[in-house]
Amino acid sequence: QVQLRESGGGLVQAGGSLKLSCAAVGRSSSTYAMAWFRQGPGKEREFLATIIWADGATYHADSVNGRFTISRDKAKDTVYLQMNSLEPDDTAVYYCATKRSRTHAGVHYYIYGNEYDNWGQGTQVTVSS
Repeated sequence: QVQLRESGGGLVQAGGSLKLSCAAVGRSSSTYAMAWFRQGPGKEREFLATIIWADGATYHADSVNGRFTISRDKAKDTVYLQMNSLEPDDTAVYYCATKRSRTHAGVHYYIYGNEYDNWGQGTQVTVSS
């Protein structure tokens, strides 16, 4: 069973950058995709980005496309989220998740939380104005 450990959160000023990491401990060879979600205060869970582990294909939510970029390091079993031009509305707890196997034809289908099997504990990101 995979355990996910997010890190890299913290307090940053508006316009700044931050890079989150999610280490997959005990990653299964059957893992198909990893993703980032977030949940801000008083808001529902929001999909941010997903990446197919084998070939690196990605899909980013329109709301963050161009500012946030998902990537992976297969050798380290780690997924990253590079966040640039941060805004106060980006303040949230950021979660990493993994999906065990393929259920749809393309990465753009994997935008729903219930598609994923394992979740990390989250890391807090706070953006000050």
